[in-house]
Amino acid sequence: MTELSNTKPTVLIVDDEPVNLQVLREILHKNYRLLFARDGHKALELAASERPDLILLDVMMPGLTGFDTCKQLKQQSQTQHIPVIFVTALSEESDESKGFDCGGVDYITKPVSPAIVRARVRTHLSLVHMDELRETRLQIVQRLGLAAEYKDNETGLHVIRMSHYSRILARAAGFSEAAQEEILHAAPMHDIGKIGIPDAILAKPGKLDAEEWQVMQQHPAIGAHIIGDQSTDLLQTARRIALYHHEKWDGSGYPEGLQGEAIPIEARIVAIADVFDALVTKRPYKDAWPVEKAVELIRSEAGKHFDPTLAELFLQELPAILEVRERWAEPDSP
Repeated sequence: MTELSNTKPTVLIVDDEPVNLQVLREILHKNYRLLFARDGHKALELAASERPDLILLDVMMPGLTGFDTCKQLKQQSQTQHIPVIFVTALSEESDESKGFDCGGVDYITKPVSPAIVRARVRTHLSLVHMDELRETRLQIVQRLGLAAEYKDNETGLHVIRMSHYSRILARAAGFSEAAQEEILHAAPMHDIGKIGIPDAILAKPGKLDAEEWQVMQQHPAIGAHIIGDQSTDLLQTARRIALYHHEKWDGSGYPEGLQGEAIPIEARIVAIADVFDALVTKRPYKDAWPVEKAVELIRSEAGKHFDPTLAELFLQELPAILEVRERWAEPDSP
């Protein structure tokens, strides 16, 4: 979106006919900051330098057509996310289809209706705003996850790896694409509750005594409290993961001693991903386990610590898991 100092969203209008530019200016100038271009090359230049929030683009122009201009906009990282609405006299279904194929989000035929132009512009700017809010929310979730890792003996790479492991396992378990993405972005919050655990306990090199362990076991509930009871699916998933990822299939986990399928499946997935990465990664207080030894533990704990079906799926997906591990390896790893 535009800078905060600009109270109006910026719309770039591209048409080789001055009359058409004037018509659209009259329709939109009260509510938007307007930029104008009379050919595709100028449109590309302004889009790159001004970063408008939306582009209204004619199709039939000398030199670069609107379709060609749109294709080039979508090929450039700095302009590929700007929504493009075609405004053209071409009214055939095949023309409209071509506009969508090259990256347009909408198609308005000339002569334009002022009400339709205003409504379409308003709708697509609202969608841009929603996408930005969603991206900001994801970044906040990820940064909070990293904050918890800095408090602990883990690293930021740990949350990246275990989040990708979780998505791979979710895919193997039949999750939809959207649900896979949700668990990918929610998993980094699994240990956010460690922010509330004293440093002396988190950083203790040896085994925790009974009193210290009782304090440590509070971090799932603290994490759930930090995330809160939110209405968004992502944060609801993050809360379930934070609260229940230390539960065990046989009921011996904490904080509530849930058993079997009473444990939310997202938490069961993250439990496997988190433990595996912790085992095969070197930490100040331990050496990294060989992958074979970690695999054997996952297998032996199936039906006890871990959901046996998910454990088997995890081991089936081991080649993909190890690709992620290699891609996001610790700096001092082999």
